[in-house]
Amino acid sequence: QAPLVESGGGLVQPGGSLRLSCVVPGDFLDYYGMAWFRQAPGKEREGVSCSSSRDGSTYYLDSVKGRFTISRDNAKSTVYLQMNNLKPEDTAVYYCATVDYDCTNYGSSEVDYWGQGTQVTVSS
Repeated sequence: QAPLVESGGGLVQPGGSLRLSCVVPGDFLDYYGMAWFRQAPGKEREGVSCSSSRDGSTYYLDSVKGRFTISRDNAKSTVYLQMNNLKPEDTAVYYCATVDYDCTNYGSSEVDYWGQGTQVTVSS
């Protein structure tokens, strides 16, 4: 079983919301920055958001700023991605991943662990 377990994807209409969850091993949140990536058909994988374990800073892809929110619940060893006002261009497989602890260049960072991916489809 993959160490990162995602859930929460699905089909939603434009303007709708979804919350993705990623359960991680107990100590990962102490040592890793946690990021969400996505990959749409025929496109390269891109970094969507990152939560730093150094100081709690969060980072976002420009196209999702103001719509997506990354958060973590250390007690539940879970990282979330709340996605609001979804658009058809947000359709992709979403992955959580471990990156550098302060999210430095997270979009191109070396990744030690990936989740299995969860499909998000935004369509009317």
